Amino acid sequence: MTHSNQIALITGAGSGIGRASAIKLAAGGAKVVLVDYNAESGEETLRLIREQGGEGIFVQANVAVSEDVQRYVNTAVDTFGRIDVFFNNAGIIQKFSMLSDIEESEFDRVMAVNVKGVFLGLKYVLKVMERQGSGSIINTASTAGIRSEHSVAAYSASKHAVVGLTKSAALEYVKKGIRVNAICPGGVQTALTASVPKMLEQSGYVPEEVSNMRMGRYAQPEEMAEAVAFLASDKASYMTGSIMTIDGGLTL
Repeated sequence: MTHSNQIALITGAGSGIGRASAIKLAAGGAKVVLVDYNAESGEETLRLIREQGGEGIFVQANVAVSEDVQRYVNTAVDTFGRIDVFFNNAGIIQKFSMLSDIEESEFDRVMAVNVKGVFLGLKYVLKVMERQGSGSIINTASTAGIRSEHSVAAYSASKHAVVGLTKSAALEYVKKGIRVNAICPGGVQTALTASVPKMLEQSGYVPEEVSNMRMGRYAQPEEMAEAVAFLASDKASYMTGSIMTIDGGLTL
């Protein structure tokens, strides 16, 4: 799938789905702007992209801070002139616990990154894309954004919010040449999910689907990257407001 001459901006690019998608888009010819809170992992993604002959830059940023978001958007435009693809992907998971036991600070932490971070990314990238008259945005939601999952009420609420933001943006910008879609991964083998078994053990609740994924395995980040690359391309030219589940049948 060709992405030649595309300028792609990716948040949470230092690991997991963000890294795999950045590498996939760069391999297709896109110039990438990598954003992550962790400078070391973000720079490592950039190194991997350059090793395969790709081109890009890295911007360290906290997606929940307006000034940081404006800076990564401005850096992308100043460096490459435009933003064709925005993979609004950065997110965190909550500590597993019953809703009434969730600390207020934990709720705020999850909402800051997963909802405010996605909102701010949309707010400032949409301005750029509206001026261009074109663009494709892919938000990372979750299976927890379309159904309930035990012991992750704050996370689930945050990902339901991402679905709502996706549909709202898609509707508002459909006549402006901008497509906005979301992916809903379910059970992906990443650094984020590697901590899940221990967290579940500590919370005392293990959902049956964790040990019995319907396909008998977790997804690889590269499988998510294939969907991101598709949504970023002209092959998805008639798709906007779509909430794409890539979950191995988890939500069936």
